[in-house]
Amino acid sequence: MSASTRTVVLGMLSLGIVAIYAFGSGRWVQSGDDWYRQLRQPAWQPPDAVFGIAWSYNFLMLAVAGFIVASRGTAAQQTTWLVVFAVSVVAALSWAWLFYSRHALLASGVALAIAAVLTIVLTIVAWRVEWWLGVAMIPYALWVCIATSLAFGYAALN
Repeated sequence: MSASTRTVVLGMLSLGIVAIYAFGSGRWVQSGDDWYRQLRQPAWQPPDAVFGIAWSYNFLMLAVAGFIVASRGTAAQQTTWLVVFAVSVVAALSWAWLFYSRHALLASGVALAIAAVLTIVLTIVAWRVEWWLGVAMIPYALWVCIATSLAFGYAALN
């Protein structure tokens, strides 16, 4: 496989993972339903509008980062990115399913904690490919860490 073909294939795989992430999030995250609205919220819960802004940035940044890692990263960085990204998305979607569908608050926090640790690995990979890409990934890593604290906050309060 030529280098340019490999770049396109890896970039498309990364974009596919972003699409699965966005679709799965939309499928399971239901913050408007009665069950969720009746939960006691942690004091540091951001307003609903912040979520839409943050996730728009996060999905866009993940797509951009995937293409940049695919085009400029070493084979090891590319492989690490795809594997860690895929597993982190499985963990994040597990959080959504456990939280909103199963109402398993503590288990959902554990799933999101796994996603947070893996997101730190993604940020390091991005940083090693391009320092500015690592900087651009920091808001996503912070968001997942905040979401993890919220998940455990919900578990403690409910």
